Amino acid sequence: MKKTILYLFAAAILFVFGFNITDSTHDNAIYVAINGNDQNDGTKSKPFRTLNKAASEARAGSIVYIKEGIYKERLVVRYSGTKLKPITFKAYNQDKVVLTGEDIKNVEGDTSLVNIDNKNYITISGLIIQDLTSNLMNETVIGMYVTGSSSHITLENNVVRRMETHAEDGNAHGIAIYGTGPMKDIDIINNTIEDLKLGWSESLVLNGNIDGFNVDNNVVRRNDNIGIDLIGHEGISNDTKADYVRNGIVKNNEVYEISSYGNSAYGEEYSAGGIYVDGGKNITIEKNTIYNCDIGIEATSEHAKQYADNIQITDNIVYNNHYTGISIGGYDENRGGTINSSITKNIIYRNDTKGLAGGQLLLQHDIKNNVIEKNILTAGPSRIFIANFFTTNHDNVLTRNVFHKEKGKTGLWVWRKEEFTSFQDFKLASTSNPQSSYLDPMFENETNYDFTLKKESPAKNIIEPELFIESLR
Repeated sequence: MKKTILYLFAAAILFVFGFNITDSTHDNAIYVAINGNDQNDGTKSKPFRTLNKAASEARAGSIVYIKEGIYKERLVVRYSGTKLKPITFKAYNQDKVVLTGEDIKNVEGDTSLVNIDNKNYITISGLIIQDLTSNLMNETVIGMYVTGSSSHITLENNVVRRMETHAEDGNAHGIAIYGTGPMKDIDIINNTIEDLKLGWSESLVLNGNIDGFNVDNNVVRRNDNIGIDLIGHEGISNDTKADYVRNGIVKNNEVYEISSYGNSAYGEEYSAGGIYVDGGKNITIEKNTIYNCDIGIEATSEHAKQYADNIQITDNIVYNNHYTGISIGGYDENRGGTINSSITKNIIYRNDTKGLAGGQLLLQHDIKNNVIEKNILTAGPSRIFIANFFTTNHDNVLTRNVFHKEKGKTGLWVWRKEEFTSFQDFKLASTSNPQSSYLDPMFENETNYDFTLKKESPAKNIIEPELFIESLR
């Protein structure tokens, strides 16, 4: 009874000042169901039928609950939320909610199943977005598309699959974030992006004027071009000085089976990166697992005199990739490069599986002031640990790296176009830190890709000397 009296008293006070205590989050709920009707009031018992109707009614503070079913329509977000009252579109009670583009016909331009254009404080959660295709060279099909000056956007727990271009020079994306105006606070979390035919484009891409983002815990797999791409200097932003992705983190993602081989735009090239920074700045790539891609992780700029700058590539597991494990620098002298960055504490294991001379670590054109330290590298079939076929690398530091010595197998290091089969000669030529070593790191179970170091591993004294000393006490 006491709670009831207090509640009524509070309600009376709030009513006097124009507030209604019953106007809760529940009262801002909008429901959509395949057995609904757009003439209904959008409540749980009388839901709307279409996403279009729900989007037209959703205002700041609304949660649109989408009930189980297949929706043959696009979701176009109409209004912005606010910091205290965002707008959310989500699957009701973890229902299986499918947005399909199977009935959408070829139309030139950008066609997306979820569209957020110049909107703020929007969350899309728990949807399955699939089956949008095009035969047109001038149409880009996209699962989820965020553009304009949209900010404070969260895309979480979604599945995006079977976005396909069938045009020879076509384009498609799974998730595309294009900052034509300034964007910030973009969170892409716990999504699955799979089975895409992308042409020239990417599975998950952030491009243009984006300052602040988080790409975390996603699965990107079985796509025929780049997995996760962070791009600058392509003319996307209205402000050329801010036309690059920056100040973000790519963490805890699993990226696999990403290859451009057989993609009609690329033919028989193995050139698709699992995670690719193309002209981005101040980005951390951390604790990702990348395997069976063409290139595990790549950081550079495709534009001359532009750079991937301050890219921290750390604590990743990169294995069994076709061309190389980790690559920095431009692929030819007409590209930009990589500066002020670090490659640290990564497991780089048996990449270059196609014998393309990319080795485990590929150092290309125009790299300077980078630090490569505390990595463990295991050679693949080519036996190349480091492949450096350019002479345009300056003021880079190699320190405390472990190169996996295997009984009966030789190693190969290429430095400034010169090949070395002697580790000591390579160290002298590259001025690698004396504490870099050629030894067996003693993985716990490399057959099952468990790269934990055994307790007695000599690599521990090199990679983590402080922890090693502590363990001896």
